[in-house]
Amino acid sequence: MALYVDIQKHFSDFDLDVCFDTKENIYGVLGESGCGKSMTLKCIAGIERPDRGKIVLNGRILFDSEKKIDLPPQKRNVGYLFQDYALFPNMTVIENIKSGMKKKISGKEKNAYARKLMNRFFLDGMEKKYPSMLSGGQRQRTAIARVLASEPEIILLDEPFSAVDSYLKWQLELEILNISEEYGKELLLVSHNRDEIYRLCQEMGVISKGHMEISGGKKELFKNPKTVATALLTGCKNISPMKKEDNHIFCTDWNLRFNLTEPVHEDITHVGIHAHYIKVTEPDTEKWAEIERVIEAPFENILLVRIKDRGGNISKKTLRIGIEKERSENLVQGRKIGIMIPSDVLLLLSEKQKR
Repeated sequence: MALYVDIQKHFSDFDLDVCFDTKENIYGVLGESGCGKSMTLKCIAGIERPDRGKIVLNGRILFDSEKKIDLPPQKRNVGYLFQDYALFPNMTVIENIKSGMKKKISGKEKNAYARKLMNRFFLDGMEKKYPSMLSGGQRQRTAIARVLASEPEIILLDEPFSAVDSYLKWQLELEILNISEEYGKELLLVSHNRDEIYRLCQEMGVISKGHMEISGGKKELFKNPKTVATALLTGCKNISPMKKEDNHIFCTDWNLRFNLTEPVHEDITHVGIHAHYIKVTEPDTEKWAEIERVIEAPFENILLVRIKDRGGNISKKTLRIGIEKERSENLVQGRKIGIMIPSDVLLLLSEKQKR
């Protein structure tokens, strides 16, 4: 089972240009709010029509602008969990779930299947309640159960955990994994939360300002994000523009130079450094860092430092360092420290991947 998407659509504020194909049961799309994630799902579901392109689900063409194929939503067999849930306000929980069922089965069988889904999604005892009587998390779980009741070929999940607390979120994530494994369903999950994508998906893509920046295995993309937007979305907090100078690069925001053994590709414009790869050492007499602020997190301290040198040059921006609490007791605001950054941990980034 697989989904292939290659579509373009023009909007007044941005152009949607998305291309990817799924190879795993759960494919994740990571992106900031308003980047085009939800619009991509609407195009797949048939709610929005792309200007150009093709959408193919398990060898079946859902949309092809050249062949003038555009199946209506009811013929696509796609289950779409809307961000606002889109429950019928005049129907109870169990009625909403049964409304998604397409098979012609008896009322008794419908009730039994609906109750099974209610139990699975922690909705026992709520069958007679209306959406207005439910919490955001309960409405969301009802919507997921209704989508599954329709037995679609693929399930599109638009920020499915946004309205639930951390404990219930964990339970729902496990259920999403179970749905994928037990039912063999293809799932497409979009989220602004990198941790959700990493936990649930093996393959992923990144959308920024309507453009699919990159697509591939999650481990590789987190390790080597390749673009500035992908680095930011996967958690890199230190990113600086760079200049190429002979056999080294100069990071303009931090006043730092790095020697490289390999030539830098012409598309490279920025350098990223993960905060945990920066080592704290004794300060050097020529160049050092001064701790500007210490931010306490549950299991580590975050140091914001500014690079200084003997000539009075001060970095434009702070550099973020993550360090375990037991190793940071004496690292306080105003202290001078040295830093060590191996060149092999640098992320060499471009503004945007070429199509």
